[in-house]
Amino acid sequence: MSIIDRFIAAVTPPERDEARLEARTKATGAAMPGDWLDQILQHHMDLEDGFAAVKAASDGASRAAELKKLGLILTGHAIAEEAVIYPAMADEAQKGHAGMGYDEQALVKVQMALLEKLNPMSQDFLDKLEHIEGAVKHHMYQEEGNWFLDLKDSASVADEAMLTQRYAEEYERYVGAPSLA
Repeated sequence: MSIIDRFIAAVTPPERDEARLEARTKATGAAMPGDWLDQILQHHMDLEDGFAAVKAASDGASRAAELKKLGLILTGHAIAEEAVIYPAMADEAQKGHAGMGYDEQALVKVQMALLEKLNPMSQDFLDKLEHIEGAVKHHMYQEEGNWFLDLKDSASVADEAMLTQRYAEEYERYVGAPSLA
């Protein structure tokens, strides 16, 4: 395990599944069909499915293909949040959370690039994938737990509409479709 992998494991203690479910349920209850939060929650579920698909792949070529799909969703999602949601959070007195979001997503992008260099059927690959998945789950928990709920509470109706439109545009610009699920 690399120093960066150990760092990720140290700073991203796993939350209990019950806590994650509670945060997801709260966030889902606050989302309106098709709004920015609803889109993000769908992307979070797409990411969970993507990690599972990579792990379930039975050969190197399939695992590499699934990793490529996961990377596409992960990067498109991150770009949309970084271009639209985090600036809105910073504008609404959540500068610390926005900064942490940028930092966490940058770290995951670096780790995903390093993961691509490993033999997809190796234990090192699976270990690094697990660390990345843990970091992503922790990040989603933070967003669903309170970061995005705080933004939702403070945003005006006009801001909500703008966030919804811009988030969808940024995601589609990179991924090419609203959702891969």
